[in-house]
Amino acid sequence: MRAEDSDQPKYKLIFDALRQGIASGEYKEGARLPSEGELSRRFAASRMTVVKAMRELQQQGLVVRRVGSGTYAAPQQGKGNGLFGLLIPELGETEIFEPICQGMAQFSHSRQHSLIWGNLNSGEKKEQIAEELCHQYIKRGVSGVFFAPLELTRSKDRVNHKILVALDRAQIPVVLLDRCVSPYPLRSRYDLVGVENRRTAYIATEHLINQGAKKIAFFAKELSASTVDARIAGYREALTTHRQNGTHDLAFRGEPSDDALVASILAKHKPDAFLAANDHTAANLMQSLMRLGRSIPDEIRIVGIDDVRYASLLPIPLTTQHQPCPQIGMVAMSTMLQRLESPDLPARDILLSCSLVVRESCGARLVK
Repeated sequence: MRAEDSDQPKYKLIFDALRQGIASGEYKEGARLPSEGELSRRFAASRMTVVKAMRELQQQGLVVRRVGSGTYAAPQQGKGNGLFGLLIPELGETEIFEPICQGMAQFSHSRQHSLIWGNLNSGEKKEQIAEELCHQYIKRGVSGVFFAPLELTRSKDRVNHKILVALDRAQIPVVLLDRCVSPYPLRSRYDLVGVENRRTAYIATEHLINQGAKKIAFFAKELSASTVDARIAGYREALTTHRQNGTHDLAFRGEPSDDALVASILAKHKPDAFLAANDHTAANLMQSLMRLGRSIPDEIRIVGIDDVRYASLLPIPLTTQHQPCPQIGMVAMSTMLQRLESPDLPARDILLSCSLVVRESCGARLVK
């Protein structure tokens, strides 16, 4: 364990390093963790910063602190005692997962359950680290795993399958977060908690139509999760219902920051609006359109999905669909507990509704 350069707060670096050490077995059950003084020197941090990290570890049930003795890795909790692993490859990259995890932590803390937060922010090694973390959870004997399947990599399907097979063999229940591992409209045999993606995209598309858009394109990144296919289905359904776009299929996949690609879509298809698969895609697409000299929303309207923190801070504040992330987390934890109590229940999709947040990018006149 060593300190590394990061934009994260110093206490979070210390917290993540110790949490990963506990999850990996570097600090086994009952093992004494480095002293506050040692951690202060190792991370070039103040004692108060170290104490803050230790307090957060204690709140999550990962350590016990003994006055006059030190801090120790908490006893491992077996499958009947409510220790759950978070296997979320995009934690720290995709903004929705942090508040989802906070919702789970809030729910579990009130019921004496604990969460292990595995650190997967390692770029190209993400698939390998996801598999390693899965096996660490199995070795530790967690009660269940919350898994957000990998996306945006060519090996995602293979790695997702390997992870689920390993958890099945260990008889560890899984609740999927946000997305299914099966292509839309198929479903897997695991519980899934997320949002109504088809309905969400339908409403967003319908909103653009109501604002006067006549030719709406959909834009997503290559190798996206199955949620995007559901959103495309909702987009197409809205176009069919309102008889928009004629027979033209304007659903595109590619890199939204690729000016040449965006320019070719504009030249060939002449859309007057875009529904982006998510806010991150919408933000990159907005930048490309602005570099190409297009005025938003006067020439082209944009709507996203997620309502991330920066959506209102973009050059043109983004109209989007708000995901109820903390509630998703709380429902996911409730779903896991129900699965543990009744293992033979049929697999369920528990899909929450999004809410439309209207800002300037869609061209709507806001009522003050």
